[in-house]
Amino acid sequence: MIDQQQGRKQSGEARRRSAGVAAFVAGLVVTLAFFAFFPGLPHVIDWGAIVVAILVGALTRWICQSWMGKRSKESE
Repeated sequence: MIDQQQGRKQSGEARRRSAGVAAFVAGLVVTLAFFAFFPGLPHVIDWGAIVVAILVGALTRWICQSWMGKRSKESE
């Protein structure tokens, strides 16, 4: 019984981790695409755009993981 509960916790953590990575990559790519293709911007990816994209990716990951954490606590 305890082994099954630990297995669920580990699979839930793995799911949270993979969702966090996917959210980070999605935020990073969307932000870089915004800076590259949005009309009126210089269409140059410079260090400022990269730093902002990393920050947006980290924010997206944090939001995704906190949302998944709330959902897992509600389902228990």
